[in-house]
Amino acid sequence: MATEIKSLAPQSVWSFFYDLTQIPRPTGHTQAVQEYVLELGKRLGLETHRDATGNVLIRKPATAGLEGRPVVTLQAHLDMVPQKNSHIQHDFTRDPIDAYIDGEWVTARDTTLGADNGIGAAYAMAVLADNTLKHGPIEALFTIDEEVGMVGANGLQSDFSKGDILINLDSEEEGLLFVGCAGGIDVNVNLEYKDQEPTPEGDIAVRIALTGLRGGHSGMDIHLGRANANKQLARLLKYAIADYGARLVSFDGGSARNAIPRECFAVVTLPEADADGLWELASDFLDTLRTEYKGIEESISLTLERTEMPKTVIPEEIQDAIINALVGCVNGVQSMLTDFAGIVEASTNMARVTFGDGKFSAKFFVRSSSETRKEEVASEIESIMNLAGTNVDFSGAYNGWAPNASSPILKTLSKACEEVLGKTPEVTVIHAGLECGIIQGAMPNMDMISIGPDIRSPHSPDEKVHIASVERTWRILKRALELV
Repeated sequence: MATEIKSLAPQSVWSFFYDLTQIPRPTGHTQAVQEYVLELGKRLGLETHRDATGNVLIRKPATAGLEGRPVVTLQAHLDMVPQKNSHIQHDFTRDPIDAYIDGEWVTARDTTLGADNGIGAAYAMAVLADNTLKHGPIEALFTIDEEVGMVGANGLQSDFSKGDILINLDSEEEGLLFVGCAGGIDVNVNLEYKDQEPTPEGDIAVRIALTGLRGGHSGMDIHLGRANANKQLARLLKYAIADYGARLVSFDGGSARNAIPRECFAVVTLPEADADGLWELASDFLDTLRTEYKGIEESISLTLERTEMPKTVIPEEIQDAIINALVGCVNGVQSMLTDFAGIVEASTNMARVTFGDGKFSAKFFVRSSSETRKEEVASEIESIMNLAGTNVDFSGAYNGWAPNASSPILKTLSKACEEVLGKTPEVTVIHAGLECGIIQGAMPNMDMISIGPDIRSPHSPDEKVHIASVERTWRILKRALELV
């Protein structure tokens, strides 16, 4: 039963997290969870505010005698990425998350769990509700719609928070202290065309489904070399078009801009005499994928089935231009940092592609801790797509968060980690986009750091959070609040 989660330690954190799993809160649908947090602040008798954007801030007075300490702002976002396996019915705007304990982890059945960033929000709420803690003045800042455009952070006004220190609770590896993050930009590609070309006589229609990929967070998991379903199906279609005269009817892959696509579907027509050849091509291509992604993707599925004949196909010139562009576009890791070994500097994710019924649309998400490198990668995609005759625009750009090696809160968290974990924590930067960079723009004098427990495969139905690390991170957070 999902309610078993509430019995885990620390109970206050897990109880709040359970409540969050019961409140539908995909990006763009956070009204109910905003009301939940507002009600919590009022129930605790704490000063509670909501700004015009929808961000909620709750202030908790200092323990007696500690009023002169710096104001610590605990920050997390309320929304979650809605990802599910295609075989289940789940409405993220209405249905609760079916979370359960799986050995050492908490996960969900066939959907994202929402530990990103529900666990961070639960930590902040548990601090607000715990009257046994010793601490200076505390704020809890709950932002909205982080996962698409960082809307809440971008809407913050400089006078909303009074914090001197910000502890972001949205990182996903225990024992690491994050002091910087990548910026990002959306590359939006569109094309409209006349959908009037009739299906060739003598053709049959085939639906192709590439599924079973691991997907994951396009920042946290991009370095793991996982297959991008959009990219790989476009690769197969190029062969099918060249070798068997396939004509593309539709293409539909990916979902969230910050999730590596796990599934992609296409419908093609081709001469019935070439059907066996297409099936053989698909079988060989599946073997190729299994070889290329051995040890990375263990559940790849590529299926073909006859389907209803369409009335039209995509015009051949447009079909060829777009498929070639998708195959040619950069995807995945583009460069690595030199100052932080093993950390990605720049990457891109071919996140969402749809093609058919007179329209082509593709969304790429580019990340980089270097502004010039971010612009370069985005420009590379723009150039390829312009050659294919599409329209390209950029949106949602945000800056990264620059590291501060002399940060006082870094020293405090380092000491807390050493006491709890018995070892010196690693200090690093994260390739994912945290809200710290944007918040720093509104509140430039804030000293910032990011921590969190072990979360695996966020932004995918494989998402899970490590139970023991949640408890240890809770102890680290409590100790840090005592030391500030």
